[in-house]
Amino acid sequence: MVATDTGAAVYDAALKRRQNLMGASGPAALVKNFKVFRIAAFACIGGVLYGYNQGMFSGVLAMPSFQAHMGEYDPLDPNADQTKKGWLTAILELGAWIGTLLSGFLAEAISRKYGVLVAVVVFVVGVIIQATAQSGGPNVILAGRFVTGMGVGSLAMIVPIYNSEVAPPEVRGALVALQQLAITFGIMVSFWIDYGTNYIGGVDLATQKDGAWIVPICLQLGPAAILFAGMLFMPFSPRWLVHHDREPEARKILANLRGLPQDHELVELEFLEIKAQSLFEKRTVAEHFPHLREQTAWNIFKLQFVAIKSLFQTTAMFKRVIVATVTMFFQQWTGINAVLYYAPSIFKQLGLDDTTTGLLATGVVGIVMFIATIPAVLYIDRVGRKPVLAIGAIGMALCHFIIAVIVAKNANQWHEQEAAGWAAVVMVWLFVIHFGYSWGPCAWILVAEIWPLSSRPYGVSLGASSNWMNNFIVGQVTPDMLQNIGYGTYILFGLLTTIGAVFIWFFVPETKRLTLEEMDVIFGSEGTAAADFERMEEINREIGLSAMLHGMNGGSSPPNVEEKKGSIEVEKSEAT
Repeated sequence: MVATDTGAAVYDAALKRRQNLMGASGPAALVKNFKVFRIAAFACIGGVLYGYNQGMFSGVLAMPSFQAHMGEYDPLDPNADQTKKGWLTAILELGAWIGTLLSGFLAEAISRKYGVLVAVVVFVVGVIIQATAQSGGPNVILAGRFVTGMGVGSLAMIVPIYNSEVAPPEVRGALVALQQLAITFGIMVSFWIDYGTNYIGGVDLATQKDGAWIVPICLQLGPAAILFAGMLFMPFSPRWLVHHDREPEARKILANLRGLPQDHELVELEFLEIKAQSLFEKRTVAEHFPHLREQTAWNIFKLQFVAIKSLFQTTAMFKRVIVATVTMFFQQWTGINAVLYYAPSIFKQLGLDDTTTGLLATGVVGIVMFIATIPAVLYIDRVGRKPVLAIGAIGMALCHFIIAVIVAKNANQWHEQEAAGWAAVVMVWLFVIHFGYSWGPCAWILVAEIWPLSSRPYGVSLGASSNWMNNFIVGQVTPDMLQNIGYGTYILFGLLTTIGAVFIWFFVPETKRLTLEEMDVIFGSEGTAAADFERMEEINREIGLSAMLHGMNGGSSPPNVEEKKGSIEVEKSEAT
């Protein structure tokens, strides 16, 4: 086990040295790393597309002119099949689930950058199909939303990977959180566009034009075109470049991203850590699967199944699987997308009968969610993931329970208890605020940052697939739950959200300010063969990382293995 402890000690020493060099996290760090911030913000147009599509459709569902084309899928007809209403909404998540699974291979084979370009093309095709629903009816909407879902699912997976890999550790959480901020911005904009286009021709079936819902659908094409054109000029991920034997380019881009010379100590340290991890994973693949060692597209495709299988074979990796998939499960079962997809229906159930008033209240949802997400971008790397997630979950659960009580007491007398209806609406807004600063950005941060290099696209894909599959289930069952169990819907969401808080507090380690490679330390290595660490120790010596850290320590001897073993175990116990 000496090799195991020594390998961990090397990364522990690297972490302490980097923290001394990089300074504090927070808004000042974003200013210091403005170039990276600008690149990540542009990539997050993908999040805007997802958020816009998600929010836009909830308003479209409430428009009389849209309902007229949906036949038996009429989304607000109380006599319509609620399961079909669920399909009309949730099929996007089914497409996103498939797109997410395919994007692991895409991001690794052709790069994160080109993967975003492919996802945008798929998204645009889906939007064009939806825009023809005026003559094609519900089947065209179903097909278009499925294809669009494949595009947004890919974007939702690849963009956080890209942002996490271009970001330095002190602002990585903030830049990944930008994805959620972009999603909430898209939601906010879409709600108010729906509110405005709802007036095209009039607000009732007799006068409203089809443009009321066609316009917000087609407006998605604008930011998609901007994202496609802009990504052509964005840098590749330095981590992807290293893994694909383009080291000079990776070093140049890494230095440029950090605004430092290529020979700067911090650039060299980060580059060598990335290289060590990449070599370790390549040699592990070469040893166990020598026929797949060449990085051809076909081998990468086959390797994704090997990589996914490996996620379940050791304790350390399986713990990552649990953190990613279960966190995403609880994110969706907070009920956030039940609110976003069916906000007009929920507000109608809470006493806001008028469609225009319901859209107005829905617009407020978008505003408060966007504003609430901003603190996460600024301070998530300082405060940490665990306390934010736990506090947010408790806040959301309380909102659900209060709404359940209000609905239980006033479900049949909203017209006589108008104040109670508005009180429930305010609790929905407060629920969205709690989600905005916590589970919205933090869940995606965890999924993007906990995986080693070779497993990252597949690990994120697995976590994101949990998100989309549970998103699909929530979207599918919410109409039936609202109709059949009423206030019990909010009790169910509240209980699951409370369990989510318990899971985060007791089972998820804190990951703030650690490099992606150093996640191996906090997730433990008990299930990894000692030979793997011997290989890593050999690589560290081979590429000069051990010597560099030895020099950083003032020429002193490498850390004593037994002393470091004790400190690492303490840190791991504190993290868990």
